[in-house]
Amino acid sequence: MAELAAGDGTVMKAEAIADRQVISLKYLLDILGDLKRASLVRSKRGPDGGFVLARAAHDISLADIFRAVDGPLADVHDTALSGLEYPPPAQSLVAVWMAVRGSLRSVLETVSIADLVSGRLPPPVMALADDYRQTTHDRYGI
Repeated sequence: MAELAAGDGTVMKAEAIADRQVISLKYLLDILGDLKRASLVRSKRGPDGGFVLARAAHDISLADIFRAVDGPLADVHDTALSGLEYPPPAQSLVAVWMAVRGSLRSVLETVSIADLVSGRLPPPVMALADDYRQTTHDRYGI
C-alpha cells in the first residue's frame, strides 16, 4: 500500500512491487486480492495494467489494511469481546483484551498511508514510539 501511495495514482504492476519489497509475487497477489475485496485497491487489466489505490492515501488507515488482510485487530479466541468470559480469578482479562484492542485502534486508525509514506506520523503515535524506545532502552539497554 505504501508503494501504491508513493506512486501517486500511477498504476503499478504487482511484479514491480514484489521486487521492490523483496516478497514473493504469489504472496503479494494474495494480499492484493484481500485489499481489492475490501475496496482499498483497484486493478486494471491489460499490458498497462496493475494496481492503484481505490481512495486517496490520506483516507486509508493502517487499521483498514490490517482488517482487510488479517481480520479484526487483536483477535481473541475468534470471538467478539462482548461475548468473552473468563472464570474467576481471571474475569478481568476481558478488560485487558479490550484495552489491547483499543490501544491498537488508537494507533492504527489514526495513521494513514499518506502519513506513512511522508514519514510524518501523528504526534500521539510518535510519543508512544518514543516511550517504547525509552522503555526498551531502560529495560534491556538497547
